[in-house]
Amino acid sequence: MKVVVAVTGASGTIYAKGFLKAAKEHVIETHLIITDSGEMVAKHELGGIDGLVKLAHSVYDHKDLLAGIASGSHDVDAMVIVPCTMKSVSAIAHGFADNLVTRAADVQLKEGRPLILVPRETPVHAIHLENMAKLAHMGAVILPAMPGFYHDPKAFKTSSILSLGRSSTSWALKIKCTRDGDQTNPLSSFPICSR
Repeated sequence: MKVVVAVTGASGTIYAKGFLKAAKEHVIETHLIITDSGEMVAKHELGGIDGLVKLAHSVYDHKDLLAGIASGSHDVDAMVIVPCTMKSVSAIAHGFADNLVTRAADVQLKEGRPLILVPRETPVHAIHLENMAKLAHMGAVILPAMPGFYHDPKAFKTSSILSLGRSSTSWALKIKCTRDGDQTNPLSSFPICSR
């Protein structure tokens, strides 16, 4: 399985790191794109992009519109933009493919392949909602980074893993979800983790 993973400038790069780690553990080939603003946020939140880059199979310059993943003939199974800025949501919703993130997303839509957007913006206004609705109507999955707390998390890490589980089940990637780092206790009672 090949997945494009894009990191844009929204807060929440921990989601990207967790997603890349889970993909690597499940031997999923990841093609990583990090925007300039995504790199700035990762520096602030993660201390840099090295932890993201080490988890990826391939890394692309977000300005490289000649990269293979910018073409529909380059077969990938899915794309996840995590976290996804409202600027990226808007660009994708309106076909404004001015960088590799938005072009690769446009390709996913035109080829009918899974596209998952993980926006991390709140509150949202009418234009944000309209753009997300437009993308949902085109077939994209809008998966806001809104971790649930019904499972009584003891740490934020658990919540982020559960949200990643939600995005993965959108296209059948199976991620083992555990409570607070306990690698032996799957949350099998939660449908987002047991698929």
